[in-house]
Amino acid sequence: MKLTHNYHVYILKCRDDSYYVGVTNNLERRLYEHNEGFNDHCYTNDKRPVVLVYSELYSDIKRAILREKQLKGWSRKKKEALFNSDWEQIKQLSKSKNNPSTSSG
Repeated sequence: MKLTHNYHVYILKCRDDSYYVGVTNNLERRLYEHNEGFNDHCYTNDKRPVVLVYSELYSDIKRAILREKQLKGWSRKKKEALFNSDWEQIKQLSKSKNNPSTSSG
């Protein structure tokens, strides 16, 4: 019998309006840990409180980690478009990154 696990890729909004992207197998516990400052070296430690603004569920940890890395590479605007379900903006922001403007303005 194969055990199934759930992994969450999540985005937190920090007190300073920055975003933090992470992955965990227990979202409720991890959010609690972020807000309680369990890890002195965590990005969110001095940016508490944090609020969960987005999460995705995966059954494969490798896929979850790949997605976490992908989201960490996204711009602030693209992350905001994602958790606002603005798919058109995500497409536009993806195009502009892949095909940068050659104009100076």
